[in-house]
Amino acid sequence: MSPEASSEETVSAAGILAAARSGNPALARDLLSRMIEEEFGFRITEVVLGADDYSLNSVNGFMTRDDGEQFFFKFHHEENEDSVLQEFYRGEILLDAGFPVDMPAHVCRRVGRQILLYPLKTIPKLADAARAVDHGTPLHGSDGLDLIQAQQALDQLSATLYLRSWHPITAKQSADEPIHQLFHHRLTTPDQPSDTLGGRATKFFAPEREFTFPGIVLTGSELLELNWVIDDIRYDRTLKDCFQNSLKNLAPETLAQSGGVVAHGDAHNANVWFNPDSASLTLFDPAFAGRNIPALLAEIKATFHNIFAHADWLYHSAELDTCPEIRISNGTAFVTTHWSLPSLRRAFLRDKARFLWRPLLEGLAQRNVLPANWRETIRSGLFCCPTLVMDLCARADSNPKSRHTPASSLTGLAIALMCGAEPEKEDVISRFLRAIDPAHTVPEWNDI
Repeated sequence: MSPEASSEETVSAAGILAAARSGNPALARDLLSRMIEEEFGFRITEVVLGADDYSLNSVNGFMTRDDGEQFFFKFHHEENEDSVLQEFYRGEILLDAGFPVDMPAHVCRRVGRQILLYPLKTIPKLADAARAVDHGTPLHGSDGLDLIQAQQALDQLSATLYLRSWHPITAKQSADEPIHQLFHHRLTTPDQPSDTLGGRATKFFAPEREFTFPGIVLTGSELLELNWVIDDIRYDRTLKDCFQNSLKNLAPETLAQSGGVVAHGDAHNANVWFNPDSASLTLFDPAFAGRNIPALLAEIKATFHNIFAHADWLYHSAELDTCPEIRISNGTAFVTTHWSLPSLRRAFLRDKARFLWRPLLEGLAQRNVLPANWRETIRSGLFCCPTLVMDLCARADSNPKSRHTPASSLTGLAIALMCGAEPEKEDVISRFLRAIDPAHTVPEWNDI
């Protein structure tokens, strides 16, 4: 055991995550082994921490028990999670509802020590299979069509199960769902009014912080107040406006008005197995699964992280092969992104619109629970995904631990603004929202 890991310490997921992020993998492995023995009563002889770039707020990897059995492990930690005392990892909820879900061999749900151990798998995560297609080096001889068909099947099933499980929910039932850890709780600070911006929003975009972009440096206060013209399209609000809209639109009591559904809530592709033999998908790591997830929030994470987070800028920022340009004039940022969706992600977007979002919104409209501001709600959810999942401030002497480069930082902020603001003429986000509008004629899906 590392000498830094005192036997009197209370081992927590937060401590393991901190050790892993601070460049002390030996301590992280020691703490993790101790926690496993304390929770499950068996010894771990080897721990290999995962090296993938998809674990933005979690740790995963592989471990071997003293009898030789191997496991894949994953745990998720949110700051201040102990203050809300919500139970994570309720995979049985998804199984009972009919979702394809991989159930863990061992699970600990104790707040602060929540972890899943799965039997070791040899099939890829959908994130890895999809990225291989993006880069022209597909796994298992796939040309991407099997991934598209598998995602179509999951989208169709998910829409069916969302509507089958839909039911009215109270403000309290909504607030009790852990999925708000990914959205509203990151916009607020415990013990402060819930309508006051705080949390990661004010930490990541603090006024004095310096954001280094290609050829220019801006403070957080300057950045929040800028107007934006992105790829020759003017947008109607600032980043500050988008955060304020999100604080209002994503409040748990507001979201309760559209009812609740059974959902995974965080089904980004690094939480999905792809089985090449059957071209099928299986969900895992249901950290935020619930019975009363607000219907408009259920698919937000999957929509952004599986589509608009690509190619490369969020998860593999060092490999981003484009460099955006920015100039500031009269309080306006003029940005040329050189960004577009890879063909596989555009297919995912088209099918997500066609097979999931349009049927879901039509179902909510038929139940008279689709709020008039549903577009703004979806925009706010999409906006919060990149701005609050991980610090978008680029690497600099004052921020040496950042994942981001000046190019990926600006790319990400531009895409976030496109999600959160209305454009003066159509862009990829507004075409998507028009296509899923149940009040509009069914579109030509290839136009998205």
